[in-house]
Amino acid sequence: MAKIAVIGAGFSGISAAAYLSAEGHEVHVFEKHDRAGGRARSFQTKEGFLFDMGPSWYWMPDVFEKFFNDFGYAVKDLYDLKKLDPAFDIVYGKEDILSIPDAYNALGEMFESIEPGSSKALHAFMEEAKYKYETGMEELVYMPGLSVKEFANTRLLKGVFRLQVFSSFSKHVRKYFKHPKLIALMEFPVLFLGAMPSDTPALYSLMNYAGLKLGTWYPMGGFGKIIEGMQMIATSLGAQFHFNAGVEKIISQSNNASGVQVNGTFQAFDGIVAAADYHHVENVLLSTQTRNYAESYWDKKVFAPSSLIFYIGLNKKLNRLKHHTLFFDESLDDHAVEIYKNPKWPEKPLFYVCCPSKTDPHVAPEGCENIFVLMPIAAGIQDEAAIREQYFNLLMQRLESYVGESVKDHIIYKKSYCVNDFVHDYNAYKGNAYGLANTLWQTALWKPKIRNKHLKNVFYAGQLTVPGPGVPPSLISGNIAARQLDNHLKKFHHESIV
Repeated sequence: MAKIAVIGAGFSGISAAAYLSAEGHEVHVFEKHDRAGGRARSFQTKEGFLFDMGPSWYWMPDVFEKFFNDFGYAVKDLYDLKKLDPAFDIVYGKEDILSIPDAYNALGEMFESIEPGSSKALHAFMEEAKYKYETGMEELVYMPGLSVKEFANTRLLKGVFRLQVFSSFSKHVRKYFKHPKLIALMEFPVLFLGAMPSDTPALYSLMNYAGLKLGTWYPMGGFGKIIEGMQMIATSLGAQFHFNAGVEKIISQSNNASGVQVNGTFQAFDGIVAAADYHHVENVLLSTQTRNYAESYWDKKVFAPSSLIFYIGLNKKLNRLKHHTLFFDESLDDHAVEIYKNPKWPEKPLFYVCCPSKTDPHVAPEGCENIFVLMPIAAGIQDEAAIREQYFNLLMQRLESYVGESVKDHIIYKKSYCVNDFVHDYNAYKGNAYGLANTLWQTALWKPKIRNKHLKNVFYAGQLTVPGPGVPPSLISGNIAARQLDNHLKKFHHESIV
């Protein structure tokens, strides 16, 4: 049994802690905040609102189920999962709305009503996306991305062209659909979580399968319930959580880490999983000679968006809002350029509103509404209170126009969150919210390596390494890092005995 430190108690850190504890190791999780969750923390206000701070889309339910199954649990044992119908609304104009139905047959009928022949195209698109999703889940996402040899199996080699790693997502979508509404619907997942659709591999149509075929879900009580369930499992297996415990330095000796400095005190460990921001770990916690990458490496990387977020409590209900509403009443392409190509505050932004009180009565007082408003922005842009307020007024004006009633006059709680907060709370490079963009040269083997090349017992987890951004990939990342560290420790133990 080895003594292991996990830095960070977000999804990837708790995942790694659970898997390592299950292998019999003594695991200590160090978290700078006063609770677990990382970007998925939640907070309660004195007015009675419960806000999820970050993730709000529950896609890829099989990944969550697999995590809990690995420890003898099912999702239903830990939280109540509701399937949303409609899954979400897309607003193209005040009276121009698509409500995306949960039933796949109804989705096909909706496509057909917009573009004749598109229901057949949707079926063909989804068959390809299903292949990518199933192959990805079984063959790709659990790979550590350390060697090209990992990809040399028969199924992957036979299906390499169907996976479309080297094809453009944008061109792929346009092979099937012509109507701008349908194109926007299919492209939105990669815009909000990845990159320009033209720079994203067509492989990521698997996200369309995840969202439109497997469904959009919501954990009652919010995403904090998932964190509670994960933490309970890790703790029951022996993992110890230390809060208000910021790791200040990783101490190394020869080609191994010997421990960490926490709140000024050195603690010895046999292995480390760094589930904090990768760039922060490299540039602050590690010495120059033990880093995988120089600062110039990070400067050249394409980052997924940051976000301007508003947490809003209303003292009334808004009848027209659904649980998820995407406002695509401005140009998707123009906003994408202002995130990825010409980083600046957007002139005519797209934005997203989550209203979980439509599904969950526990997140707002009776008769009230809980609203989470998110606008994607470029990572690293200037963040000032005056700019936040300017966009708040703009977004509220457009929201009020859509719902046809006053919103601002009924706000009894408001909090903003933006680039500076991502830097302060998560040490996020350039204040990024989602990690690296899913471009070709930032996929699989080309992501920052999960293993430190100088320190044999240090591994990374989280959205900046394999398999990528998002909650399900972060869960998987913790699994991969834990497996790699466990393998290393067992090999080291075996060699020391021999």
